[in-house]
Amino acid sequence: MSQSRHRAEAPPLEGEDSGTFSLGKMITAKPGKTPIQVLHEYGMKTKNIPVYECERSDVQIHVPTFTFRVTVGDITCTGEGTSKKLAKHRAAEAAINILKANASICFAVPDPLMPDPSKQPKNQLNPIGSLQELAIHHGWRLPEYTLSQEGGPAHKREYTTICRLESFMETGKGASKKQAKRNAAEKFLAKFSNISPENHISLTNVVGHSLGCTWHSLRNSPGEKINLLKRSLLSIPNTDYIQLLSEIAEEQGFNITYLDIEELSANGQYQCLAELSTSPITVCHGSGISCGNAQSDAAHNALQYLKIIAERK
Repeated sequence: MSQSRHRAEAPPLEGEDSGTFSLGKMITAKPGKTPIQVLHEYGMKTKNIPVYECERSDVQIHVPTFTFRVTVGDITCTGEGTSKKLAKHRAAEAAINILKANASICFAVPDPLMPDPSKQPKNQLNPIGSLQELAIHHGWRLPEYTLSQEGGPAHKREYTTICRLESFMETGKGASKKQAKRNAAEKFLAKFSNISPENHISLTNVVGHSLGCTWHSLRNSPGEKINLLKRSLLSIPNTDYIQLLSEIAEEQGFNITYLDIEELSANGQYQCLAELSTSPITVCHGSGISCGNAQSDAAHNALQYLKIIAERK
């Protein structure tokens, strides 16, 4: 969510003619930059350094919510997120969109041009940058990447990263964090391969209107796993709740993301959130004496919630 107030005409850069400075070109030239970094560089060039202020911080609720306000010259925008960093990024992103679209700004802000993958050597492709440019061109929110899992022996690590774009999500895996991000971005780009860069379209029209698993589909599913869940007590010792939830997710067509919380709970236990890409999205909290136990508890709570929803008539 973002808001903005009155925007006055911004002055041209010192030593440059009006129309020569382009925020769009800055974004295209540095596709790996975050919205905060892009806005800061813009502020440095225009002598309007962004100022961030925390407007709201709700940390007592089930899922924390933060609201940050950013002011750049005469532009003020706000952004919300489940972390301070995410809220600041969204506020910066809202300001960037205004700067790109506001005709009263005296310098040109063209849409970035999408690179033609067929004309580039494969080893020079940058799926992370290409996905960000595509999002900017079509007016979507910028992609967000979250490291969800890290495992394997020291000599053969495997990382799992979640890429979120608007209400949709893809998972990427790789031997490094960067490779996992690239893999997730590549999956999104594969879905967008038939999009013409000249056409501005809704993301929903590309990916589809349905996120897959809805409460209605759960209640009416003939799936073996979800119907077994309806009959389960979820209190049998030594049950692998993570595996059980994974099997139901595969059957019902939704993804699971485990987000470990850095802060310990009030009684000194590890904490974890299990996010299910159902429609609507489900987030369940878990805690335990280790990260693994916290994940298992979050999976158990998610299963209990799915059981309640699936049994409703």
